[in-house]
Amino acid sequence: MSDLLDGTLQRAIAAGLLPVDAQRPAGEGRPWPVVLLISLGAWLAAAPLLGVVATLLGDLITTWPGPYLVGGLVLGAAVVVLRSRGLPLFIEQLAVPALLVGIGTLGFGLFDDLSSQNAAACLALTSLSLAAAIPRPWLRVLLGAAGAGLCIFALVPERSWIRGAWSDRAWVGLHGALAVWVAGLFVQQAALGRWPRTATALESIGAGWLLATLAGLALVTGMTFLLGAGMDPLGRELAQELTAGRATALRASWMQAGSAVLVLVATLWGAWVWPGLRRPWVLGVGLAAAGLAWFLPNLGGVWLALVLAATTWRWRLAAAAVLAAAWIIGGFYYQLQWALATKALVLVGTGASLGALAWLGSVSGPQQDAGRPERGGGGIAARWAIGLTLLTTLAAVNFGIWDKETLIARGRPVFVELAPVDPRSLMQGDYMRLAFRLPSEVSSALGVPGKDRRLVVGWLDGRGVATLLRPASPGEALAEGELLIELTPKGGRWGLASDAWYFEEGDGKRWEAARYGEFRVAANGQTLLVGMADAEMRPIAR
Repeated sequence: MSDLLDGTLQRAIAAGLLPVDAQRPAGEGRPWPVVLLISLGAWLAAAPLLGVVATLLGDLITTWPGPYLVGGLVLGAAVVVLRSRGLPLFIEQLAVPALLVGIGTLGFGLFDDLSSQNAAACLALTSLSLAAAIPRPWLRVLLGAAGAGLCIFALVPERSWIRGAWSDRAWVGLHGALAVWVAGLFVQQAALGRWPRTATALESIGAGWLLATLAGLALVTGMTFLLGAGMDPLGRELAQELTAGRATALRASWMQAGSAVLVLVATLWGAWVWPGLRRPWVLGVGLAAAGLAWFLPNLGGVWLALVLAATTWRWRLAAAAVLAAAWIIGGFYYQLQWALATKALVLVGTGASLGALAWLGSVSGPQQDAGRPERGGGGIAARWAIGLTLLTTLAAVNFGIWDKETLIARGRPVFVELAPVDPRSLMQGDYMRLAFRLPSEVSSALGVPGKDRRLVVGWLDGRGVATLLRPASPGEALAEGELLIELTPKGGRWGLASDAWYFEEGDGKRWEAARYGEFRVAANGQTLLVGMADAEMRPIAR
């Protein structure tokens, strides 16, 4: 391994990628647990020390020009320490919290004296300057990410974020940050031969910049498939904007076109850089992805980042782009301006197209010589793996169906009083948000919902309506008329089985009369919502 590293170093110097005096980094003589403990001790020592300094300075920190003087001095001292060599690790780690304090103090003054956007722009420049001055790759990544986030905030006013992925200002700001990263790649390529240290700094800063941009493109899309509404960083404001109807979709048409164009540009770039991608089926994949990007304005930029990262051998950044793309595609499920049938057709059509193109690529690829046996039996193993995965998936799905059907057929009919609390769904079609009546004493006894489900004891009256009495104790004997009911943590509160009832779009009038939820309850407390009933306990037909 040592000879391999030395050879790589000499070739890099010969190619002009490294200075002639470049040397292999010396190995770390201290075990990582020792380094970790020393760093932790430095942080614990820095916290009270910085607090004492802040107390002694008093009003100087809060009045002009105090924040700038203190922040500048602390940042300068931190940079000097982090640029020094041969310092004890404890002293070096003291500079990291000092760096955070300096940035925070400077930010306090900037946001107090300037508008939010101008202050963010100044802090973005400060972060990038610090990243250029501090020769620590991991700090450069963090400062690059901070610079990207502050730059986006400076370009996009706060009011634009409430419209999420469909805000033109938010879209332009995020893609502007992506364009800066793309430009940085070309600048870095030009600097490799003449300014290798600059190219090295741009690598770490650019990585942090891209990670922050990808996170922004994913998050403004909203929540993704199978994640709760609590994960949505934009909350109800985004939902209200997306339910505004066709006007919102029309405003986003040029962003949809831009997203599709970016996918096509990425496809052509990949084919130009990698000759192996110069095949008709690869172009077909790009066209299918461009069609999907038309419906997802944030997907095109992420796709471009994925291709550029992969073709420049930045595999970790490519993996981050894959995760962002998966999040955005999953978010398509929740875009209410498209009908559910339209979304289903788009996803099914895209999946079928990609499957057909994959088959075309497999049959049109280079064939193995007939006289040469397969190496390692990979083809047979792959077929077995696919078959077993398919059987396992079908078994799991069918077991779930069988379990629910058994509960519906054999479960005890129970009605629970409810109250609709929301007219629209963030998931699909129309829905009622359900809140079940839970006595305050039961709620207090259960405490704050965590991740685990809890059993409570309920009592049924003559109509079959359940009233929750108390949390169940292990092995508790139930009196006549009592039964176990399982509660599930839902959005920070306790609920029964489901907190929503879905129905067809435009069919809301029929369900306005709902006053009770009809459940099937098993002996172990498992519950399943099967229908709705009006105030007279009459089931509401679908």
